Amino acid sequence: MKVLSIVGARPQFIKAAPVSRALRGLGHHEILVHTGQHYDDAMSAVFFRDLDLPPPERDLEVGSGSHAAQTAEILRRLEPVLLDEAPDVVVIYGDTNSTLAGAVTTAKLVPTHGRRPQLAHVEAGLRSFNRDMPEERNRIVADHLSDLLLAPTPAAMTNLAREGLAERATMVGDVMVDAHQAVTATDPPLPEAGRTHEGYMLLTLHRPSNVDDPDRLHAWLSAAAAVGPVLFPVHPRTKAVLAGTEATVPDGVVLLEPAGYRDMVALESQARVIATDSGGVQKEAYLSGVPCVTLRHETEWVETLETGWNRLSPEPGSLADAVLAAAHLPHETPRPPLFGDGHAADRIVAALERLVMTPSPAGVAS
Repeated sequence: MKVLSIVGARPQFIKAAPVSRALRGLGHHEILVHTGQHYDDAMSAVFFRDLDLPPPERDLEVGSGSHAAQTAEILRRLEPVLLDEAPDVVVIYGDTNSTLAGAVTTAKLVPTHGRRPQLAHVEAGLRSFNRDMPEERNRIVADHLSDLLLAPTPAAMTNLAREGLAERATMVGDVMVDAHQAVTATDPPLPEAGRTHEGYMLLTLHRPSNVDDPDRLHAWLSAAAAVGPVLFPVHPRTKAVLAGTEATVPDGVVLLEPAGYRDMVALESQARVIATDSGGVQKEAYLSGVPCVTLRHETEWVETLETGWNRLSPEPGSLADAVLAAAHLPHETPRPPLFGDGHAADRIVAALERLVMTPSPAGVAS
């Protein structure tokens, strides 16, 4: 089986690593395509090293840009790669512009011979029900174009059934559990900042709605400082906003360079509480057994809210109360295995094998 995997951003590198190992371990031919959506060492290369992910066979080097410009450039550069490689199946991950472009390019591909590749979406069925989020639109389009929907949770399967996609869907568990277990088994050391700021809150912010307005960004930092100490690995997008304003970072907020996967897992595991607007970090908090506060009006990971391990704080003014409540979560609070058993990658590969051996489902463009 020839598989072309499309990645472009931090969460996708994490998800692709266990699947890549499983594919190659069974002798399948994988072509890893990096769109270049995240391209510097701190947001890209370090994850390949930390996760033992092989270097990409193709790098589209798209870089930054508006949603339209970035997506269009991936479309333009990806199509000849698909035609040249002629894979049996294309695998896309998550909900980024790379996901959207991979889905559209594959679904509309017109090969010079043979049929178009099958399309499989890992982490299908997630819904925040907020159509203003670019990620929500990306994941909906990707799901409706895909031949195989690889869902991480029962809630995701329910969402897909509600949209008439149940026949294409299978629940495999969450591949991020596989990645998390692989790293925690090596007991990664805590970075120095974590050792020197006991009882820290770990903060991440990168969504445009939270960081593009300097006043709102500084309101978040001020609110975080009030419940500090705070360790804040700064996303490049957020760093650019901070650099463009004269406002100072509040005392108690320690700025860090973006953390690689091993360092981030170590920082998460030792935090008193995690505050984040990242979907992936919410899940990593749960897997680490650390209470989380999500700095948004909604989350895709509704299961973590229902267990009490996650809570929402959509505005800076509500952060202090949310952090206090999270930090006092009773130790006996159940933390069931919501996201699977760490064998999602094996199930994904088995589902891909079945997909390649069957024709495209009715109603899906081919």
